[in-house]
Amino acid sequence: MYSFTPTEEQQMLLDAVKRYAEGDIRPASREAEEKSDIPPALLEKGWELGILQASIPEAYDGFGDYSVLNGVLAAEGLAYGDLAVTMGVMTPNLFVLPILLAGSEEQKKEFIPPVIEMEWKPYTAALIEPSFDFDPLDLKTTAERKGDSILISGEKIYVPFAKEAESLLIYANLEGKTQAFIVAGDTEGLTIGERDKTLGIHAYPLYSLTLDKVKIPVSQPLNGAAGHPMDIIMASWQVALSAMAVGVAQAAFDYAVEYAKDREVFGVKVAQKQSIAFMLAEMGTDIEACRLLAWEAAWMLDEGKESSSKHAFLAYHGAVDMVMMVTDRAVQILGGHGYIREHPVELWMRNGRGFATFTGLAMV
Repeated sequence: MYSFTPTEEQQMLLDAVKRYAEGDIRPASREAEEKSDIPPALLEKGWELGILQASIPEAYDGFGDYSVLNGVLAAEGLAYGDLAVTMGVMTPNLFVLPILLAGSEEQKKEFIPPVIEMEWKPYTAALIEPSFDFDPLDLKTTAERKGDSILISGEKIYVPFAKEAESLLIYANLEGKTQAFIVAGDTEGLTIGERDKTLGIHAYPLYSLTLDKVKIPVSQPLNGAAGHPMDIIMASWQVALSAMAVGVAQAAFDYAVEYAKDREVFGVKVAQKQSIAFMLAEMGTDIEACRLLAWEAAWMLDEGKESSSKHAFLAYHGAVDMVMMVTDRAVQILGGHGYIREHPVELWMRNGRGFATFTGLAMV
């Protein structure tokens, strides 16, 4: 059985994340949203927490062991401050962790150390495609072997920091299977399009890109010619998003509770209205249920349990519905105030609505 008591190391991580989320991210989140930009200093301060580095073994210049559970705890705590900034700080995870989990030993030694050293750098990944029936296991972007090279063609959207990316992991269909390919940001045939306009996470820079027979060495697929399974990578995406959804929902819930306790309507506190009290109780219950699902899935992944991928999917599926319900009700509880930008609940609702489409945008 796993314990619900954090280790000393986990508690230190939680304390550091909480200070950063509440003291730095939350105060800057509204301006970042309005300006559609994450301040570089804010990114750098989050990077200095060393969350990714602590998941990388010393053999690849990190200072810890990979732990999905630690990543989930950090992701939830950061998202409590703001989702867009959290995704920004953790964008290099999208490049590094699949290499750590599924890359060859040579790829790990070559590509991981330059990313995790010193300052935050724009290393990213491209998965999502502009099609209604997008399926990460049935991609329309194709990869074709041509002698000692591979040619990649297709379109991607929602690619974080693509405009300045030094390298990307690009996912494509190779002989009927989704595989990841390491591609330099300046590779010929790779064209960065316009910045995507989204309902939420305005501060997070997402771009479309086009691949026109992008040519890479045959050694650049993740794990080389042998290829790799996708289940552990997908499970990591799902638990990361689950944890972030819990963080966003908890922020909205806490704000709604405080508002309901302070606000009077016709001489009665809003929280004393039976309909509001029932609403808050259901919100709190669903948040706790999804938090436990995410923790359990993360623990199972760390332990290598056979059904861990299934539990990661269940955690994600539950969190997608939960975060939308909680953030929507937070807006309702604030009444007319919930619809104006003076209060952050409208931002959390817009961000919460996106979790169903964020596959591949977070990884722990």
